Amino acid sequence: MPNTFTPQQFLNRELGQLEFNRRVLAQAEDEAIPLLERLKYLCIGSSNLDEFFEIRVAGLMEQIKLGGIATGADGMTAQLTLKLVREQAHQLIEHQYQLFNAEITPALAEHGIKFLRRTHWTDDQRAWLKDYFFREVMPVLTPIGLDPAHPFPRVLNKSLNFAVELQGRDAFGRNSTRAIVQAPRVLPRTILLPPDISGCEYGFVFLSSILHAHVDELFSGMEVLGCFQFRVTRNSNLFVDEEEVKNLRLSLQGELPQRHFGDAVRLEIADNCSPQIEALLLKEFKLTSDDLYRVHGPVNLVRLMEIPGMVERPDLKFPVFVPGVPTVLQKKGADMFKVIRKSDVLLHHPYQSFKPVIDFIQQAASDPAVVAIKQTVYRTGADSALMEALIAAAQRGKEVTVVVELLARFDEEANINWANRLEEVGAHVVYGVVGHKTHAKMLMVVRREDGRLRRYVHLGTGNYHPRTARLYTDFGLFTCNEEICADANEVFSQLTSLGRARKLNHLWQSPFSLHTEVVRAIKNETLLAKSGKRAHIIAKMNALLEPVTINALYEASQAGVKVDLIVRGVCALRPGVAGLSENIKVRSIIGRFLEHTRIFYFRNDLKHDVYLASADWMDRNFFRRIEVCFPVLDKKLKKRVIDEGLKAYLQDNCQAWEMDGAGQYHHKLARMAAKKCAQGELLGQLASASVKTTT
Repeated sequence: MPNTFTPQQFLNRELGQLEFNRRVLAQAEDEAIPLLERLKYLCIGSSNLDEFFEIRVAGLMEQIKLGGIATGADGMTAQLTLKLVREQAHQLIEHQYQLFNAEITPALAEHGIKFLRRTHWTDDQRAWLKDYFFREVMPVLTPIGLDPAHPFPRVLNKSLNFAVELQGRDAFGRNSTRAIVQAPRVLPRTILLPPDISGCEYGFVFLSSILHAHVDELFSGMEVLGCFQFRVTRNSNLFVDEEEVKNLRLSLQGELPQRHFGDAVRLEIADNCSPQIEALLLKEFKLTSDDLYRVHGPVNLVRLMEIPGMVERPDLKFPVFVPGVPTVLQKKGADMFKVIRKSDVLLHHPYQSFKPVIDFIQQAASDPAVVAIKQTVYRTGADSALMEALIAAAQRGKEVTVVVELLARFDEEANINWANRLEEVGAHVVYGVVGHKTHAKMLMVVRREDGRLRRYVHLGTGNYHPRTARLYTDFGLFTCNEEICADANEVFSQLTSLGRARKLNHLWQSPFSLHTEVVRAIKNETLLAKSGKRAHIIAKMNALLEPVTINALYEASQAGVKVDLIVRGVCALRPGVAGLSENIKVRSIIGRFLEHTRIFYFRNDLKHDVYLASADWMDRNFFRRIEVCFPVLDKKLKKRVIDEGLKAYLQDNCQAWEMDGAGQYHHKLARMAAKKCAQGELLGQLASASVKTTT
């Protein structure tokens, strides 16, 4: 089957992302999930939509603005995609607020967690909040009256603002009828009242309610006719021409502040906003009514994410668990190098602890026998024990090389700060390859042993980020296999030096060999099936979009290969279509943890090849990023990856969603069969503390 594509064979990426958000929102609807966790899912869905507008919708609008008429593999133009996205986003956001107001808020109130509405404040609450306003809020507000001397202020991306309608003249005789009040980001968006004032265990008031109640204090002697909250979402893509700049870091530092003021792509306003203010805001932000979202409630639900942390109600949250540690590492002060020399070590996060990774680099930093450390950094957070260990290693005179990806979206500032600190202590800091993001997760330690140098590596599917290691599912592998270590060293050399890519022993690498090897492995299963042998492919990833790979999977299906795909997010492949993909099944797992693992299994005539990777099957991962895909060679560890990372998820009948050929997802619920929840069972198997396995 040649690589010729018809649009009917592919699903749209943007619409697929909205489908993913529907599955996240379904978690907020699920009454089997603890109530405060349902609130979190609502916030996560809102955060996902923010980024969707900032990046994907912004990209569509920019493409249309520049006159682009190109279509994707699905054949849809940017204009048609944007039209459908707007329609579905309006429906999704409306449902989101209906769920918040009609289900989650009343359910929280039944448990003594209340959002106190302004119209229902008692005299004591009103007095407490008035004092709070004058003491904590008013001193940091800067209301701006709109007149020729005070043009419309610059509005930060996703900030909380208020448009105020006024009547009367001020002290200077001005009769401007409109003003803007911007809520500084230093102010909390939800304020917890004392129980004796709120009348319940946890009584919260929105900052917007406090400002609405006291807005007349900001405009002395004038009549406030209306006060309406609004929020604008802006294009957050960074425009840095890597080919033209001489210093990427300096150019990026100059561009980052402008991210907050990119072109507007969405306007959210209160549902009671007057037509006059609506028209003013749309004109100011150069948007149309299609970009306007009227909401019944806070214009930024993401801010409610802090509430579960403020409420001490363990019964309304997921059970606490302690990540497990492999037996070989449980001895206090275990020598990581000695353990890895004995055998490879596999970590499955978050069920198993990320601490061994921190121990590994901290031991390397303090070990006199260690002469060099090399690491890639994509996302690591503003506070990182790993980065501190690298700094300490450099201070001790070790050769430290860090490949920092400056263009890791929304982590650019943190990465620049780490790069500065590393350079200050003498570490070698490089920024990868122009035009290719460094997304590979690699850590290598070089140690002098018995008169020779030995290399140790850690390769992973996720970032070196201790916080997300508690929230994302990922695998990490420690090994001192000489060929794999030599491959990792070669990739580091490509990133820091110059020269042609050499053939690697085991690693598949983007942009050179990963795509070729993945397609080759798929076609190998196809040939085995055509020769009458049993063939099977299982692949787990975040997204599946690349057309040539999808076409190879279609061909494999038609040859009789059984294909099981576990795709958390967007999948452009249509499964179960007669004559095209009858043997392909696609499922998505949405649960307590964000599924982030990339695993590729090929039966390969009973060789059972298993690979872990930093890459999804997307164009950008195959062709525009530095990625690594590495085999699991140890038979016991290979079985663990198959059992824990694939079989458990294929058997899940609690948190699984199965996709049909039209791109719609159906929740696969246990009925007659026993309940199988992959994440819950893995917590029970691998975590140290006992937990429930149903959620």
